Amino acid sequence: MNDDTSSNAWIDEIVAGYGPSRGNLIPILQDIQDYLGYLSEDAVNSTAHLTGISANEIYGVATFYTQFRFTPPADHTIHVCRGTACHVRGSAKNMSELQHLLGIKEGEMTPDRRFELQRVACLGCCALAPVVSIDGKVAARVTPKTIGSILAEYQNEQE
Repeated sequence: MNDDTSSNAWIDEIVAGYGPSRGNLIPILQDIQDYLGYLSEDAVNSTAHLTGISANEIYGVATFYTQFRFTPPADHTIHVCRGTACHVRGSAKNMSELQHLLGIKEGEMTPDRRFELQRVACLGCCALAPVVSIDGKVAARVTPKTIGSILAEYQNEQE
């Protein structure tokens, strides 16, 4: 993620790499989100200008797909697996404990933008169930009692 929104030269490069065709809109938006971390209003407007596709149309496409976001991401993204193996082994209790400790609900972000909490259908780690992933790092056999120590690793890091 990059916070440089002061210059849109990077958007020019992305669009130039694909060309301004409608058929290239999704990969353009994916690259913008990879660079920025989300689709800002400024990035959408710049893309509209460069491609000739209206901002409304771009928003229409981007809101159709759940992969796109319109707000900056949190510093750390927590994914709680709710697949069958994790569900049977207590992932709902893990989600409840995370909600309690962070003071947020599933799909929300802490006010300090430190953590966001998401549920995922499956992380593919069934033999390690239940699992929680923070920024892609998987914690295995998680219980409500171990969640606090897992979070502490991220809460105590230097800014």
